[in-house]
Amino acid sequence: MANTAVDDTAVVQNRSELVYSLYGRPPFWEAFPLGLQHVLAMFTSNLAPCFILAGVVGLGSGDRIIMVQCAMIVSGITTFFQLYPIRIFGRNENLPRLGAELPIVMGTSFAFVPTAITVGTAYGVPGVLGGAFLGSIVEFIMGFFIKPLKRFFPPLVIGAVLIAIGINLLRAGTNYFLGGVGRPDFGSVQNITLGFITFITILICQRFGKGLVNLSSLLIGIIVGYIFALFMGKLDWTAFHNAGWVAIPRPFHFGMEFHLDAVLTFAALYIVSGLETIGNTSGITVAAFNREATTKETSGAIMADSFGSMLAAVCNTLPNTAFGQNAGIVAMTRVVNKFCIATGAATLILCGFVPKVGAIFSMMPDSVLGGAVISVFAMITINGIKLIAKSGFSHRNTIVLCATLAMGMGLGTASPGSYEAMPVIFQYLFKDSVATVCIIGIFLNIIFPADPEQHKQSTVIEID
Repeated sequence: MANTAVDDTAVVQNRSELVYSLYGRPPFWEAFPLGLQHVLAMFTSNLAPCFILAGVVGLGSGDRIIMVQCAMIVSGITTFFQLYPIRIFGRNENLPRLGAELPIVMGTSFAFVPTAITVGTAYGVPGVLGGAFLGSIVEFIMGFFIKPLKRFFPPLVIGAVLIAIGINLLRAGTNYFLGGVGRPDFGSVQNITLGFITFITILICQRFGKGLVNLSSLLIGIIVGYIFALFMGKLDWTAFHNAGWVAIPRPFHFGMEFHLDAVLTFAALYIVSGLETIGNTSGITVAAFNREATTKETSGAIMADSFGSMLAAVCNTLPNTAFGQNAGIVAMTRVVNKFCIATGAATLILCGFVPKVGAIFSMMPDSVLGGAVISVFAMITINGIKLIAKSGFSHRNTIVLCATLAMGMGLGTASPGSYEAMPVIFQYLFKDSVATVCIIGIFLNIIFPADPEQHKQSTVIEID
């Protein structure tokens, strides 16, 4: 890493300038607020996938708090691995390491939510965690062999997967916007009003806000939604009063169950997660250091992503990935110092040991959550469209995209039980539309080779 930033500390003449260097330790009073802004920008997006899954499988407030605590702790720990890599294969510089040694902030991925809902409905939380645990091995292998494997995942395929993810999530987001399916007040005027208040606040922050206000628009929208919910009598403080001030979550709280179909569908999604991490890693190095990410950095980032997701499953929460909005903060501020980002990661971990923090978010009204995340889900779909547009609409691309969406979003969304008469492999293939799009897209991309020029296109993905 000797030639990465600007020859780092050797060129730094003032301690306060260390924030623009990868290495070195700037004053804590300067580092802490710079790290805290990363936490504020990703806090809501980090926890929202847990709330969505918890609502689908019917977890009680206590279990929701545990899942949220673990999400914060795992995100902080995995961020530390990205900042300070571990050489798991020894000191040989040519072998991969666990972590990129870049200012990458990790958080719970929305990409897994549709699959988690499908698996959770069938097998409960233990089935979700078991599938996520074993499926992460695929991403670890991907990180180890990233250079030869990268050509199999062009923007066309990943764009189709993002569209599938976004459409599936928009259905769930709409249900939350209306107050939550199965609730007595589903679709009530109060719920719709709360959803729109949250949604419009976020739009205003994104349109007119600058700096951290823009990047923290989700959190600001939820705070405004909470205030209105308080005056409307929509907040239940029971969970907050019952939660303790300090608690250490126990690993394997929900246990694990291993089902082949769950493992296979999660494995397919880990490919998307790995490519998302590739995009965010390159985005950081281009913005901060004016260069592409090295193979070692990319490989380390993906392997840390895999390890963090495996740790997340052990610690009762959903898989991790590199967060796009935090890469945006790095690009905007040029603050790349590892110590600054580490203060934010430490803050996340400390919050994870305070159940009352999790309780505040666990009592969030469904309509406030829906108003906050529905724009994120729409953005995922738009990012997919942008990636497909980047690939172009050649005759070959149109055929691949048409067949992928027809088989994935068409047959993959058929009524449950429609494929019981088919071989088991096809039952697994069509059980989850997102995984189906991913698998079929990769397969068609192989049997219909792209033009050589298309292989040179880079894949930049921002799911979060």
